[in-house]
Amino acid sequence: MSTVQRIAKNTTVLLVAQIATYILAFFYMMYTARYLGPASFGILSFAVAFTGIFTVFSDLGLQLLTVREVARDKSLAPKYLVNVSLMKIILVTITFGLIALTINLMGYPHETILVVYLLGLSIVFSAFTQMFYSIFQAFERMEFQSIGQMLNAALILGGVIFAIRYGFGVVGVASLFVIASIIALAYSFAIMKLKFSNSTLALVAKAVEFDWSFWKPTIKQALPFGLIALFAAIFYSMDTVMLSFIKGDAVVGWYNAAYRMVLVLLFIPAAWSSAIFPVMSKFYITSSDSLRFSFEKSFKYLAMLGIPIGVGTTLLAQRFILLIFGIEYAPSVIALQILIWSVVITYVGGSIGTLLQTTNNQMVFAKIVGVAAFINVVLNLIFIPKYSYIAASIIATLTVLISAILQYIASLQIGMNLITRKFFLFFGKIVLASIIMGVFINYSRNMTLILLIPLAALIYFVTVFILKFFDKEDILIIRQLINKE
Repeated sequence: MSTVQRIAKNTTVLLVAQIATYILAFFYMMYTARYLGPASFGILSFAVAFTGIFTVFSDLGLQLLTVREVARDKSLAPKYLVNVSLMKIILVTITFGLIALTINLMGYPHETILVVYLLGLSIVFSAFTQMFYSIFQAFERMEFQSIGQMLNAALILGGVIFAIRYGFGVVGVASLFVIASIIALAYSFAIMKLKFSNSTLALVAKAVEFDWSFWKPTIKQALPFGLIALFAAIFYSMDTVMLSFIKGDAVVGWYNAAYRMVLVLLFIPAAWSSAIFPVMSKFYITSSDSLRFSFEKSFKYLAMLGIPIGVGTTLLAQRFILLIFGIEYAPSVIALQILIWSVVITYVGGSIGTLLQTTNNQMVFAKIVGVAAFINVVLNLIFIPKYSYIAASIIATLTVLISAILQYIASLQIGMNLITRKFFLFFGKIVLASIIMGVFINYSRNMTLILLIPLAALIYFVTVFILKFFDKEDILIIRQLINKE
């Protein structure tokens, strides 16, 4: 199987799984928000954001390091599997202790503290699940990870429906996350045992013992990835924590109704990054030309998808919010219209972050995300007290833009200049096609969304095709995808 076909296969598997997962997540989020109301949904959203910040300490970047190193040398898999497992036992114990200590010092009500405890427990089990996922990803067996993600989402959705039927409160809903994480861990362990039982990985793993000399350099290499994850967690979660502390649960509920929709839309760059990460890691060692090619195409295709999503969501935000969450969440509309442009920036610039991490520039990337996180926190502290969740929405989008600009500057240092004549040509075509699509949406507002969204997408892609967005290289890639091995 060619590299293009392998990337396509892994991306397709992840995309299908991510779409299924996010459809399931969409429904459990909708049911949960409608059932609990803005205040209780705000408690749950706060707990997710609060524990999300501490999740980093249960991993310290070991997951991405494992993917990168094992993708380059499969024989390292047993050593990473055994030793990282032992490291994580220590890390999750410390992480849960930090969560419990911090939430009690903050003086939140008993119900909120209990919800945080439950979400913290789910982190403990998920930490080991992610360890197995890193092995699956390094071996480019994305289907196992994909099934696990769908299973977790399906369990939560089923649990939410059960909770609604029997009148569970927010604590009962939070317990569903723990149950789902335990079952997902059992699944990943079973896959490792059943599907890799005859492989070198499983056979050698039995003979590998923990190696203290391996721990220190491994943690040292992983820490930049851990810092990236920590800064990203602060970046994406601290605004929710601040809103909860300063403005209360209902405001958190309004903000997170929009924010959860935005996070759902990130499934495409997330799936693409997961699929391309091990491949680009190998290209960094074997072929600089292939690395550049994969990077440039990643940038082009993600930009093609991100910009029309931003235009369409901005124009249809009110209809989306009222349909999904109901009139109680009407204040979420403006937040969604602002936050959606952080998604656009992530689509356009997300491949640069992947490039930096696969070329051993993870510390540079960590510093960039750290700067963005610092700016985000400072601006939120200044403006949230007066402008509430509107300020949080603007600041989130602004700091994503700052991060993207800094990443681009860093990419220039390793010889990857994207801003060329070719860039302006294809970017202009995307913008023009998106404007044409937007005009159609604006004049068809009364059409049912079931028809409007597919027709808008069709108009966009037809326009892109007419404008000759796809060049000879793109056509060659498509042919490779169609042709058999």
